[in-house]
Amino acid sequence: MTSVVDLSEVAPGVLQVTMQDRQNKNTFSPELMHGLVEAFAHIEANPGYRAVILTGYDTYFASGGTKEGLHSIQQGRSKFSDVNLYSLALECRIPVISAMQGHGIGGGFVFGLFADFVVLSRESVYTTNFMKYGFTPGMGATYILARKLGIPLGHEMLMSARVYRGDDLANRGVPFPVMPRADVLGYAKELAVDLADKPRGALVTLKDHLVGGMRRELPAVIEQELAMHDVTFSQPEVRERIERLFGN
Repeated sequence: MTSVVDLSEVAPGVLQVTMQDRQNKNTFSPELMHGLVEAFAHIEANPGYRAVILTGYDTYFASGGTKEGLHSIQQGRSKFSDVNLYSLALECRIPVISAMQGHGIGGGFVFGLFADFVVLSRESVYTTNFMKYGFTPGMGATYILARKLGIPLGHEMLMSARVYRGDDLANRGVPFPVMPRADVLGYAKELAVDLADKPRGALVTLKDHLVGGMRRELPAVIEQELAMHDVTFSQPEVRERIERLFGN
């Protein structure tokens, strides 16, 4: 594994994947992306695991695209789909818990929502701020937010690009545990241990059934999001917003 992604078996059959790119505050740097892809390949190759905890460090869960990455997409040199981060948790054969103890920003929040279980922190910030930069959402955001949060809140988050505290989302009735930051990882570990007590074959079979529709539907959504990016990302205003907002 890379130094920015740590793997630790925290209980029998439970693997914790910790994102810790401190230099880049868990934005999707090349190192973090490569480390996550490696981590889930490792999980796929090891049949002893029965549950995965995905978490960040300190006050950061995952912070979305880097300035360089967004400029690369804006200039037509890359697409968000070049590295398939968005469905790593969805495609993982065993249950994945997103212990979002810290901020989830843009694609980082979306990345966490594709897990089978989500735990949020009351103090942390969660936002899908794509439109703040002037381009339409990607990473499967247009699919997973409505599915996990409900259409009214999901569409509001996508279109307004507003920032929400975990407390705000709890008050809006999100169907996830929202608790003090210090308690998030402990709760996730307890849940993971409960899952790991079950036969792996049964866990895999049930997950295949529960998320099979999502796995089939997501590729078409990604194509639609890429088509919207072809329209919105190339605008000069997007380049200016990336420079200005990252400068702040």
